Amino acid sequence: MINNGFISIGKIVGSHGIQGAVKVYSYAESFSVFKTGITVLVKNPDDSTIKDYRIKWSAPHSRFVLLLFEGIDSRVPADNLKGFELFINKADLPELEKDTYYWNDVIGLLVYSSDDNYIGRVESIIQTGANDIYIVVDEKNNEVLIPAIESVVLHIDIIQKTMKVNLPEGL
Repeated sequence: MINNGFISIGKIVGSHGIQGAVKVYSYAESFSVFKTGITVLVKNPDDSTIKDYRIKWSAPHSRFVLLLFEGIDSRVPADNLKGFELFINKADLPELEKDTYYWNDVIGLLVYSSDDNYIGRVESIIQTGANDIYIVVDEKNNEVLIPAIESVVLHIDIIQKTMKVNLPEGL
């Protein structure tokens, strides 16, 4: 995350075609975050400069998303954006259903068992076909893999930055 509520949504991996489109590896679960008309911040990895671009159009392309930015109208400027990170204002993200959370809200939560014993902190998330897996790390750097399913994750409190879980036997 960068300042003022912007979160990372992808990385430009190359250009596409001759009209200035860029090919983006998306960190988002859905390509719907790349809506036409929204403004994204594009951060240079070399010097950390940030420039904002308005999305002129977007289209899914295999595992990637193609974007055309206003003001980029040929391949050379698009090529120059390779490796740049994309950020979106969190307020522009689609509203989620009840008891559904964005990964950036879950990463960093302190995890406690149902009897209030500290387990660790959510360090990252693995996306699987069936459900996500939370990687929780304790003070000794031990990892616990917690399936993100209703029978295990009892409660998430984004405000208090905590998660309460009922670990299955053996975890």
